[in-house]
Amino acid sequence: MLFVSDNAKQKIDEIRQTEKLTEDYFVRVSVTSGGCSGLSYQMDFDNESQEKDQIFEDNGVKVVTDLKSFLYLCNTTLDFSGGLNGKGFYFNNPNASRTCGCGESFAV
Repeated sequence: MLFVSDNAKQKIDEIRQTEKLTEDYFVRVSVTSGGCSGLSYQMDFDNESQEKDQIFEDNGVKVVTDLKSFLYLCNTTLDFSGGLNGKGFYFNNPNASRTCGCGESFAV
């Protein structure tokens, strides 16, 4: 399962309204090679499902990931922090053994 915090849901809803995204758009998250710690998160809006997509809905937000990324993201919570020292969107990943200082990459 992938989870969405209340703060992330609120920001996602704001972006959907600003960008005029229809209901067929969902949040796609994935993991790619790269970053200081070896793996990096990616997040975007998408409206096209792929064959092996894993589909979750939490807090009223549909989140989709590919099967390979799900192995790294299982039980992860998508969160959002705003303000002067805010990180923007970030992932609370219980599978990460370490993260880099910027919080954008991790290792397992």
